[in-house]
Amino acid sequence: MSSAMALVCRVGAEAASRSLRWQPVEQRALGRDEVRVQVLVASVNPIDVKRAAGYGQRVLSLMGAGGREVVLGNDFAGLVTEVGRDVLNASVGDRVWGLVPTGAQGAHRSEVCVSSRWIRPLPRAVLMVSAAVLPYTFTTLWRALKAVGLHEQNAAGRHVLVNGAGGALGQLAIQLLSRWGATVTAVCGSASHARCMELGARRVIDRHATALSALPSNCDVTLNFGAWSDDADVMGRLHRSALGHATTVHPLLGEIDARGWLVGGWACWHAWRSMRDHLHSIAPKARYAWTVFKPDEEAMNALQASFLSRPVVLEVAHRAPFTQAQSAFAHVGQGRPTRAVLMTEL
Repeated sequence: MSSAMALVCRVGAEAASRSLRWQPVEQRALGRDEVRVQVLVASVNPIDVKRAAGYGQRVLSLMGAGGREVVLGNDFAGLVTEVGRDVLNASVGDRVWGLVPTGAQGAHRSEVCVSSRWIRPLPRAVLMVSAAVLPYTFTTLWRALKAVGLHEQNAAGRHVLVNGAGGALGQLAIQLLSRWGATVTAVCGSASHARCMELGARRVIDRHATALSALPSNCDVTLNFGAWSDDADVMGRLHRSALGHATTVHPLLGEIDARGWLVGGWACWHAWRSMRDHLHSIAPKARYAWTVFKPDEEAMNALQASFLSRPVVLEVAHRAPFTQAQSAFAHVGQGRPTRAVLMTEL
């Protein structure tokens, strides 16, 4: 077989010790239900930066995504170059966006072979750069909303508190929920205040000037995208008949990394149960969820629908060729609210 290229990350004990190399790899044979996509743009997400420093090695190794050398990345946009014999929803030459499930492959490569379930057509009016930064984050948000039972049909009139609203998850949450008719209170740093208002937040709270515990307990749903240490105070803003609380900043991967499967797993179970019990003392019927990324066709369909009407957006402030990936990782590692992408040099 001919060779392709991949950005191979040699995982370090800390971010400064990682190495990123754009190197030849063997081209994989295509499965019957798969498509081969020439990757023109791939997103660098915060999880990629953390994984490059060794985060999540124990758990992700079960998915084939561990080891000292990995190819990172989950979302991409590009051109279909080959289709498997059973594929009906794509043709050679199609512009597509898509997701690579967390595993051995990764999206930071010149081409991906992925099940046709995980690609969607990209309308001509939507730039590949704009599309490539959305799938991973949008899917994670969608799973959080689904876990607490919030959706387009019941969101109108609901009050939702979003902690960590200045980040990508928070920005997408504000856009989606405000379009559904929910009232969004955004908690963020002062630098993100104007952006959150522009995206549709009804009220913005400066997290450095106002304590979470000082906010009224009048929310139907709370979402914590900020810090695990905030979780109890965030869910404390729920009223007694609230739907639920979801967090993406739980300690699952970190605890197992640090303390092993037995001790770390027990610590996570204990933390989850304690927080759930605390939630039920506030809102007895509320749902409690630790959200993790997993490809979701319903989420992809919802994102595709937005492309056809009013796309959700994340600002891309850094673009780098795959051969200069370190700069994109540095941009994301600084915790900026804007996104970074890797691009094929054409």
